[in-house]
Amino acid sequence: MDLNTVLILFVTGIGGGLMAAIVGGASVITFPVLLAVGLPPVTATASNLIAVSAGNFLAAYTERAQLPPFNRAFVGLILASVLGALLGAVLLLATPARMFEFLIPILLGIATILFAFAAQITAWLRARAHARGREWKMSVTSVPLVLPISVYGGYFGAGAGTLLLGVLSMATEGDYRSANAAKNLVSSLNTLSASIWFIANGAVSWPQTLAMAAGCLIGGFCGAHLSRRIPQRAMRVVVVAVGAVLTAVFAWKYWF
Repeated sequence: MDLNTVLILFVTGIGGGLMAAIVGGASVITFPVLLAVGLPPVTATASNLIAVSAGNFLAAYTERAQLPPFNRAFVGLILASVLGALLGAVLLLATPARMFEFLIPILLGIATILFAFAAQITAWLRARAHARGREWKMSVTSVPLVLPISVYGGYFGAGAGTLLLGVLSMATEGDYRSANAAKNLVSSLNTLSASIWFIANGAVSWPQTLAMAAGCLIGGFCGAHLSRRIPQRAMRVVVVAVGAVLTAVFAWKYWF
């Protein structure tokens, strides 16, 4: 790996760490760059999850005062995050390489849609509950909420943090900082669990992973502080635009 590749991965990691800490969706940018520097799709996915986890952990630690209290429900949140992501990682390594290449544009497209419409999805769920005469109740420690997103996070990751942020914002009644801190914690637990499985199965390319992880640490630290100041709508527009372009690019590459 030459110096130019290291710099590209490092700078991309900074951008990914910033994005992960502020709004989520880092993998929409970091994953394609790992593909571009020559990693196979499954290896790129495993390496990407490990690299991004560094920034998520640091961002969650920086905003630890905003996390829910450490009690039984919090332990349930941790277990759902870890077990869900581990299941997703097992599914990834069991997927044939050619099938995964075919799925890349679909997964990128889904991630972009989840990023763009997370707020509308949660609003629809609330309206549906009200129409049935039920009171809308959701907690950031809800296992049925966290588990399926964690499975998706361990399998692919892109868009999982953003979906979590959108849903957890409803659970915290619009308290962005609390929702974002919980999102960063769950995302970091997802990637840690999946990473253990990937490492045990030799699915990680360490030089590229470490170069990007170094950038993600810097980005995650800065993003945790900037998340209190930068308009979220501006970041959302950028991620959705990039995600749409990348979906089209990889659909052309793997489908035609």
